[in-house]
Formats: sequence, C-alpha cells, structure tokens
Amino acid sequence: MKYHYNKLVPLLLLFLSALTVNADSSLETCTGIVPARKRGAWMSLKSFRAVGDGITVNTGAFKRAIRRIERRKASGGMLLYVPPGVWLTGPFNLTSHMTLFLAKGAVIKATQDTNNWPLVDPLPSYGRGRELPGGRYTSFIHGNGLEDVVITGANGTIDGQGEVWWNMWRQRTLQYTRPHLLEFMYSSDIIISNVVFKNSPFWNIHPVYCSNVVVKSVTILAPYDSPNTDGVDPDSSSNICIEDCYISTGDDLVAIKSGWDEYGIAFNRPSSSITVLRLAGSSPFAGFAVGSETSGGIANILVQNLTLQNTGVAINIKTNEGRGGYIRNVTISDVSIDGSRKGINIAGDVGGHPDENWDKKALPIVDGVVVKNVWGVDVIQAGVIKGIEGSVFTRVCLSNVRMGLKGGKERGEEWSCRDVSGGAMEVQPSPCTELASTTGTGFCASAV
Repeated sequence: MKYHYNKLVPLLLLFLSALTVNADSSLETCTGIVPARKRGAWMSLKSFRAVGDGITVNTGAFKRAIRRIERRKASGGMLLYVPPGVWLTGPFNLTSHMTLFLAKGAVIKATQDTNNWPLVDPLPSYGRGRELPGGRYTSFIHGNGLEDVVITGANGTIDGQGEVWWNMWRQRTLQYTRPHLLEFMYSSDIIISNVVFKNSPFWNIHPVYCSNVVVKSVTILAPYDSPNTDGVDPDSSSNICIEDCYISTGDDLVAIKSGWDEYGIAFNRPSSSITVLRLAGSSPFAGFAVGSETSGGIANILVQNLTLQNTGVAINIKTNEGRGGYIRNVTISDVSIDGSRKGINIAGDVGGHPDENWDKKALPIVDGVVVKNVWGVDVIQAGVIKGIEGSVFTRVCLSNVRMGLKGGKERGEEWSCRDVSGGAMEVQPSPCTELASTTGTGFCASAV
C-alpha cells in the first residue's frame, strides 16, 4: 500500500518557511539544556561492509560499527556517518558518546521480519506491555543507560516500515506490544535533530526515565489512519525540550506521560520541566496532550506557539480514576487551530487500566492549568472540562480563548463543564458557569 502525504505538503512548507524567515537569535529556545557536541573522530557505515541498496540487511554492520565506537572510547566520542542510500536493518542498540549522522538521501529502513524481532521486559512504571500483557518488542533504535548521544544529519530518514505492524494490530494477531521507532531508557544528554522519522510501528520518539533531552527541527510522518503513531512521548522524564518540529501522524503529536495506574504510582517517577516551542502538525487525535498515563505525576510544563490543522482534539489533558498522581502547573499559550472536533479537552475519564488491580480510590489531582491566547476556526465543540467527583480540577484558567465554531454558534457546540473550578477571561463562545464566576479570576489574572 502506498501512502500519500501530498495534502500535508502545503502546511509543512508554510511551517518550514516560517522557521526560515524567523531563524534568528530573537526566537526563544530551550535547547541550551544539552550543549552541542563536536566529535573527535568519525567513520562511515560503509567501512563495515554495509550495502545501501534497500535489499541487503545491514544489522551486522550497524552492530559492528557501534561496538567499535564503544571499544575505541575516542576522546570526545565518535560520529557514525550513514551515507546516501537505503540501509535496511533490523533493530540495533546505540552506545554512549556517539553521533549517528544521516546524510541527505540516507534512509535507515527497518526490516519487516516481525517473527525474529527481539523482546524486552515491560517498563516497570507500566507493569506490562502497553498493548498486551507480558513483554514488548524492542524499539527499532534503542538506547539504555546511555549519556551523550546525538542523532542528527542533513534531514536523512529513519523509516520504521510500520504497515506490517499496523495490520497485525488491526487483525488482532499481535503477540506483544509493538516496537517504538526510537526509545531511550535511563539516559541523559540526548540530542535528536534534523532527521525525518517515518512510519513508526508504534510511538515514534519515546524518552523514558531520561533527563536532558532535546528534540529539535525534526519531522515525523505517518498516515492519518496509522494506529498509535504518537510523535514525541516524554515519559517519566525531566528537562525535555521539543522545538521547531513538524509532526503529522495517526495519534497525539506530543503526549507527556508518567506511568500507568498502580505500577506508575509505585515507580513514582514524574515528568517535569518540559518545554514545547513552535510545534506544527495534524492528527486525528491530539495536537498537544498530557496523559492519560499520569500516575507518577506531571508538573511544570510550558507549551508555546502551536499551529494545528485538522486535529481531533487540539489540546487534550487526560487522566482517569485509578491513575493517582497529579497534573500541576501546565501553561499552554499562542495556539492556532484550523479545524478540530474539540478545541480543548481536560478530562478525568480517559484511558483504560493495565489489569484488575487498579485502585479506584487513587484519584489524580489536577491543579493550575492555564490555556491562553488560543484562536480557532472550524471547531465543532469549543471545549469540555470534566473533573472527577471527589477530586475537583482546581485553578483551571482560560484567557483570551476564541473558538470559531463550525457552522456558526447555532450549529456548533459550546462548553461543557463539571467538577472544576477556576476562571475565564475574554473567552468566546461564553465559558461554562463553573469558570465564569469571579472566584477564580484572581489566579487567572496572576497567571496571565
């Protein structure tokens, strides 16, 4: 089956041209959390008998090259150069102090040999595979316990060839949870930049139990109907920067997570200090999301300058009974929405449970969510804000939020709220009564 991205080209070109026009030092950046690396030595993948014809399987070549980097321990680390060509390979692991550089025209393409794809243990904060009990297939490119790793290039491509995995999911023939395209675990000082990620079997970029990670100037593509192809999912991780990215996939563009129900509560590792700047894209699900796996806690999130087209929910903050944990101090501002089923969703009834042992009394706390400077057109419903009985969502602030309803006010849906307190200023259509009272405007005024 061929997938056509033609409809995405105008928005992508507009986004990239805007970056070019505005590519100056006045733009706010969060990339300083990881300093740029200059390697002391480099070598080419071709030196390890790799063949870039799209037919030869080069798993051994990648593994030999990375073992050489690991053993040589060059001062400043080493760069592995992937030349132009299509380099078919099975999954492989990275090592510390290395740069994986994809030249223009280079494609690292995953094999579709699902029968021999390695398995790894489930994440301790999930207790099982995200899709099925038991283990999970390892990510296509994987790193565990690493530091100082760069994946970059001249916009070369990492292609997961996910269709075979999507079809197994659709046909319910999966034995384990599908592989991510790129996953780092327990790692720090990671830079991912100037690379195209394409057709991931599952989530695209998944830093979990990580710190100091930069994802900049990355393009992520998957068909609109590809299942669970999230773009970037920071998970129980801190000090994360996502900047100047274009993402168009079959699921959330960016989703911040921190573990699943009783397993995430026990593991107790939050996601915190995460910044998202200048994100553009399209998705049948969320443009920007928090959750629904939030059991380790999520705090101190800053999101600015989203350009979203044809989304299911533009802004989606989601949790559920049994999650426990918290969502605190989230600020989302300067959002442009062109077509969405729902503009804003902040809900406490989203997402399933890993097993029957989840605690119904483990209610999440949602406090201090600010959404401001939002402009929407062709939005079917302005928003839904639904807390949980026994755990009211507090200090939810909407400021300068203007949703143009599809078909006009007579045909579009406005706001639906319950179990929430906060404030609203300059919101159209008129906000729900729970936010329209003056009791929450003090926090709103100080937050904006």
